[in-house]
Amino acid sequence: MAATTSRYDSPLASRYASKEMAELFSDDRKFTTWRMLWIALARAEHQLGLGVSAAQISDLETHIAPIDYEMARREEKKRRHDVMAHVHTYGASATLAAPIIHLGATSCYVTDNADLIIMRDGLRQLCTKLARVIDRLAAFAHTHRALPTLGFTHFQAAQLTTVGKRASLWIQDLLIDLARLEQLARELRFRGVKGTTGTQASFLALFHGDHALVERLDEMVTAAFGFPSAFIVCGQTYSRKVDADIIAALSSLGGTIHKMATDLRLLAHLKEIEEPFEADQIGSSAMAYKRNPMRSERACSLARHLMSLVNDAFSTHAVQWMERTLDDSAVRRISIPEAFLAADACLGIMQNVAEGLVVYPQVISRHIRDELPFMATENIIMAMVAAGGSRQDCHEEIRVLSHQAASRVKNEGLDNDLIARVKATAYFAPIHAQLPTLLDPATFIGRAPQQVEAFLTREVAPALKPYAAQLQARSELHV
Repeated sequence: MAATTSRYDSPLASRYASKEMAELFSDDRKFTTWRMLWIALARAEHQLGLGVSAAQISDLETHIAPIDYEMARREEKKRRHDVMAHVHTYGASATLAAPIIHLGATSCYVTDNADLIIMRDGLRQLCTKLARVIDRLAAFAHTHRALPTLGFTHFQAAQLTTVGKRASLWIQDLLIDLARLEQLARELRFRGVKGTTGTQASFLALFHGDHALVERLDEMVTAAFGFPSAFIVCGQTYSRKVDADIIAALSSLGGTIHKMATDLRLLAHLKEIEEPFEADQIGSSAMAYKRNPMRSERACSLARHLMSLVNDAFSTHAVQWMERTLDDSAVRRISIPEAFLAADACLGIMQNVAEGLVVYPQVISRHIRDELPFMATENIIMAMVAAGGSRQDCHEEIRVLSHQAASRVKNEGLDNDLIARVKATAYFAPIHAQLPTLLDPATFIGRAPQQVEAFLTREVAPALKPYAAQLQARSELHV
């Protein structure tokens, strides 16, 4: 049913997620996939000699669309069973094939297998979008691989790093997420053709006790949908641990995005790096000067929801008594689509952000100048020792000057004048000429530029290679 202004419509679908991900979890995709599963089952049964005719298969194929949703709603209201409602709806249009639709199958043949098909396709979509975020951040990291910036531990100024090195930390987490999603998409197994409690008893009866034909039926339908294998054993459903594993991986991606977006929000506060801000964008309805990091804030908001969904998945798996209970049904209709839609929305936002990050080197430089004198004290001590001084004497001299400078900064709100004090102190005369070198930020960043280069070459480039033909698409936010 089309969204209207008179009923609730999930913002994930209508506002945040991409058109292609919303379509993937649409009723059209779901119920068309059910019909494709019924066709694949009928075709395999026909090929293996059951009483399913080629004409009936043709009838099913001819009537894949349109789907009479109004009839399906009436049928479900009457029968209180969504699968049987759609069996009858399909049979009303494919009348010749009506007697053999769903032959030997249980409801989970279509519901579970369709969910697995859709989740596999969703994982592939997310992998491509994740690769695009990594690609944009890799270009950013390369550009700024040698730009010194304050490192922060406990959000307190620490030893220098580089802007590109910090971005590489975000990329590293995203690469871990990419590898996990790829593995899930690659190794995901089909439920297959298993019958009511997974024993294949109904199919064994159809094939008059021929186990080989039952196994062949399962293999044919599994292959028809491109899965490498099906579960050998299952209950009425495939194990809901599969859902838990998938949603856990998506929730983990949510954690990565939340961390990165939070870093960007903190950097925006420092005015060192900002996300894109459009010419007509309004940061505040009252404070006209504001440039709020609304994209990163939105990513954090959606990522928090994404991270919370893993609880649904693990709780559902834990209470699937014996071969199954139906208390998984309602929650899965919510948590699985929302996990994929939220992950998709987060990646769209972060790609958009990564494509327009703005760096302010002069602000970064000023912050370094404010803190570097304190960080340089160890270098000053080493230089004095090299010039013949005593480490202990030098340590005491620099300690006194450092405290004086810190008091000026904290108590008077003035600039850090430690270096001026060092220059004015006769004790440090032997190294006065070395101070520009000792205070060069580039000498405090260690191997950060080389690490970034090695990381991009050895890890990022190989990970992105499979997506080379899909990396160009840009991300435009609708709101």
